[in-house]
Amino acid sequence: MSDPVLAFVLIASFVAALAAASYFKTLDSRLGADARVPMIAGLLSGAIFWFFVSPIVIGAVLTIAALYVRLTGHESEPSDGMVLGAMTGACAAIPLAVQGDHELLRFAQCVLAGAVAGYGITFGLTHVRDKTRQVGIDALTMVVAIAAAWLASILAWRERDSAVAAASIIPLLIVLTVFKQWPVIRGELRHEAALGVMDDEDVRITAHPILRLGRGGWHDRAAHREFVRIANEIALRKRQQRGRAEEIARLYQLEVIKLRMQLQDMTRIDRAMRAQNDGG
Repeated sequence: MSDPVLAFVLIASFVAALAAASYFKTLDSRLGADARVPMIAGLLSGAIFWFFVSPIVIGAVLTIAALYVRLTGHESEPSDGMVLGAMTGACAAIPLAVQGDHELLRFAQCVLAGAVAGYGITFGLTHVRDKTRQVGIDALTMVVAIAAAWLASILAWRERDSAVAAASIIPLLIVLTVFKQWPVIRGELRHEAALGVMDDEDVRITAHPILRLGRGGWHDRAAHREFVRIANEIALRKRQQRGRAEEIARLYQLEVIKLRMQLQDMTRIDRAMRAQNDGG
């Protein structure tokens, strides 16, 4: 089946959906800067697929691309790696959409393999300290990425349905990750409240995936969202420092201390502004 127009529409819509899901997760628009390398890596991968395209090639090349993206980018969670990997896969599908041969199937194969590769590579580098085990996880990730691309071709009784399903499932998984992490983040922020870094009443509003999108009782909605972003960054860094070497853990701890000071300053300013309004 050949439908290059729909392929380009899906690629553009998918990238926009990834950006929206990523913002919902982090309340941070940094994805635009972080996506530059994955997009370039994706286009280069697509140039390879122009000449050699099969589930094995797609899975292997996108795993290598995900490893390069991860090594040249910021440290993040596996779900963030999945976003960048899926974006790499979407860009890899652009040259194939121009080629005019099973564009929708190639799109589904690329985004699924890219998402798997991004998740697996990031998981290995952030949760496994032993280099030998990292190599093993990378190899396993490549196998699973190849399987994802192969599965897309096996299930492609209707290529359009496969492409639309792939474009819908990955952003949905990212959103579901936010809800899955909610109890963990809430636990980390309760500890911060116990330390006096934030108020107890701010914990639930800051951790809840939906409530944090509002004002949260703050004077400034934008300031509240920045407060939420920093608080979630603290929760992330606290999780990442566990199990790390002492030198790395100390660097994370310094970053957490700096972020805590920012939260305290923001809370103090908001209280002053609310008191001024109440007094006026």
